[in-house]
Amino acid sequence: MNQSFQRREVLRLAAAGAAVLCGGAATAQGNWPTKPVNVVVPFPAGGGTDAFARPLSGQFAKLTSQTLVIDNRGGAGGTLGASIASKAPADGYTLFMGAVHHAIAPSIYPKLDYDIEKDFVPLMLLANVPQVVVVNPKRVQAATIQEFIALVKRSPGKFNYGSAGAGTSHHLAGELFKIQTGTFITHIPYRGAGPALADLISGNVDLMFDGLGSSAQHIKSGRIKALMVAGAKRNPAFPDVPCAAEVGLPDYTVTTWYGLWAPKGTPADVQAKVVEDMKKSLASDELKAIWAQNGSEIPNLTMAAYGGFVNSEIKRWAAVVKASGAKLE
Repeated sequence: MNQSFQRREVLRLAAAGAAVLCGGAATAQGNWPTKPVNVVVPFPAGGGTDAFARPLSGQFAKLTSQTLVIDNRGGAGGTLGASIASKAPADGYTLFMGAVHHAIAPSIYPKLDYDIEKDFVPLMLLANVPQVVVVNPKRVQAATIQEFIALVKRSPGKFNYGSAGAGTSHHLAGELFKIQTGTFITHIPYRGAGPALADLISGNVDLMFDGLGSSAQHIKSGRIKALMVAGAKRNPAFPDVPCAAEVGLPDYTVTTWYGLWAPKGTPADVQAKVVEDMKKSLASDELKAIWAQNGSEIPNLTMAAYGGFVNSEIKRWAAVVKASGAKLE
């Protein structure tokens, strides 16, 4: 009887301990975040991703009292950082802030060691900004996009454009522009939009097909000149810059979007809490103003709907890659 009682008591205590542990785990997830959250940004500092990630980090800290640590991991057109993030623990404390480039990569990088749709959980679209054709005004003597196209046609191969890397939207936007205008401009890939933009400003490259998020402040300062916004309408942040549809390029629509993913296996309740806290951060007046200055509205696309958007972008850019013949350089 004594032994039987002892066995029952051991089992009861073990069950109670398990319940405490499970309850503690659930509480920890439900109270996310209880420690700093690492966000892998797959480009060097100074690019478009940073233009949105860093203000978001500051607002997130105000909301949760936890730090959103920006971990810049540039290289290989954003695929190096994506690879690193895909192998991180799925506990909600490593997130991945990718971009449209990651919808292009499957069509241009033949041996990726991750799958953006299978190895990640789509959380939400954070920003969506049109691309803009920007030139160094000292190197490109053109007041309008029409003048620039005429200039390039007179001197094919004379001008070059910088990009955030082979296979990024900057690269493909340039190739699409060349197809639709019948021009040739030499592509110079960099390890991120930040370094490419720095070289554009300093005069080492002639132009970029950049996202407004990273170019906006430099356009306003006069260091670079915006000739055209890609798309069917002008952007409210730059009402004086014509759009592609106005200048005879109705099919030239390119946007640079930025989104948030978590490694596959991240608990569903943590996913929901991440989205909830990020939406609250984006709803602040401070971030609304910054997003507007960078040419973006606050998107409302989360979870499955965001995943569907990413899938459609993968298909869209696969067609552009095929038509342009773009390849790694």
